[in-house]
Amino acid sequence: MVKKKRPDKPSLPSLPVIGWREWVGLPDFGISAIKAKVDTGARSSSLHAFDLQAFEREGVAWVRFSVHPVQRKNTPTIQLEAPVLEYRSVRSSSGRASRRPVVVTNVTLLGVTWPVELTLASRDKMGFRMLLGREAFRRRFLVDAGKSYCGGKPVREKKPRQ
Repeated sequence: MVKKKRPDKPSLPSLPVIGWREWVGLPDFGISAIKAKVDTGARSSSLHAFDLQAFEREGVAWVRFSVHPVQRKNTPTIQLEAPVLEYRSVRSSSGRASRRPVVVTNVTLLGVTWPVELTLASRDKMGFRMLLGREAFRRRFLVDAGKSYCGGKPVREKKPRQ
C-alpha cells in the first residue's frame, strides 16, 4: 500500500482576527463604542433603534430614530437622522419577517473604518444593541468564535466616590 502525500495545508489569508463579540464605533452617529455581536450566521447587520419616523428631505427618503447605545440601559438616548438606502424584508432569528429601513454608516473596528449597511429594528429583547452580520466583515476580518474583544474594551469613566 502506497501512502499518498497530503497536500500542504492551505494558509489562511493574513486578515486581522476578531472575536464573537466586539466593541465597535459608529463615528457618523457620534457613538464611540457600542457592543456588537459578530454573527457569521446573519447576512445583514442590525442596530437597535426605536421611535422610527420616515420623512422626505429634498425628494430623498430619510429616517429619524433614537438609539440606546449602552447594553441593558435606557440612557443615554441618542437621536439620529440618516438617508434610507432601501427597505428590506429581514427574517429574525425567531423566523419572523419584517420590513426594515436600511441605512449606510461607517463602522470602526481594530482601527479600520468602512461603510456598512445597517437595518434598524428594536433589539430591546436581544442581548446586544448591535449585530454585525457577515457581509459587514467579509474579506476584512477572520472570526475566532472562541475569542472576545480582540479590539480591546473602551476605557470606562470612573464614578466619583460618595
